[in-house]
Formats: sequence, C-alpha cells, structure tokens
Amino acid sequence: MENNKIDSNEIKNLIPHREPFLYIDKLINIKKLDKATGVKLFTNDDFFFHGHFPEHPVVPGVILIEMLAQTAAALIAFSIREQTFDKIVYLMNVESTKFRKPVFPNQRVYANVKALRSKGRVWRFAGETTNEKKEKVCNATWSAMIMDKKNV
Repeated sequence: MENNKIDSNEIKNLIPHREPFLYIDKLINIKKLDKATGVKLFTNDDFFFHGHFPEHPVVPGVILIEMLAQTAAALIAFSIREQTFDKIVYLMNVESTKFRKPVFPNQRVYANVKALRSKGRVWRFAGETTNEKKEKVCNATWSAMIMDKKNV
C-alpha cells in the first residue's frame, strides 16, 4: 500500500528547505505523481508576523504561494525519489493567483496540490490553500523545473 502521510523529518529528506523557511509540517493524502496536501500551523512565533503587520499580523501571500510550491516539490521528490536524489525543484513561474481570505497567527492551512502535467524536467501544478473551516484562502497555477544541484 502506498504511504499517504509523511512528517517534517521525511520532508527534510526530500526538499532542501529548513526553518524558518520550511512551510510544511506534514504531507498527507499523497497519491504519487498526482496530488498531495501540505499542512502548516502558522504560530505567533513565525518571524514574518513581527513586520507583516505588527498591529494586525497576517501571513504574507507570497508565503502561501511558497507553501504550495514546497508541497508540489515534496510530492514530486517523494514520487520519483530515485530520480531526484541529487536534484532540486525550482519554481519557474506563478500565474492565475488569487488571494481570498487572510491567514492569521495560530491558524492551520492546507495546501492542496495537483500535478497537471510534466514534460521532461518541467512540471505544471494547480493548487489551493484552505483553512480549517475548509474556506478557500488562495489558489494558483505554477510551473517548476527539476535541476541538478551540482549544475546550478
């Protein structure tokens, strides 16, 4: 049976991101080469809340996009681990992005990612983030490329 959940330690084996720039606590609902959900609890301790915005802290939209991208990278690295062992997944573009609701400290967010297609080393994804009430927070489509770490 396919493993459909991994924790942050396993995620760190798949993608190079580390705190304070790792925006996935766990990956769930994994269907290899197809879809996965990244989960993150944003807390008062997250560094960006001190400046965005001090009187009314909100998770920056770019971090929500990064969460989607990290979820996609972890999905691909998990799915084709043998082919991505010495590789890194780079974000190429982000398009069709919409922000619908703010995310505040102490809210859990779910990044639902779907792989739309791959052509060689280039992958195209669609995804949306939702809050614990299942309300849509943002959505986007984007592309990423798998590259050799040593040739970057």
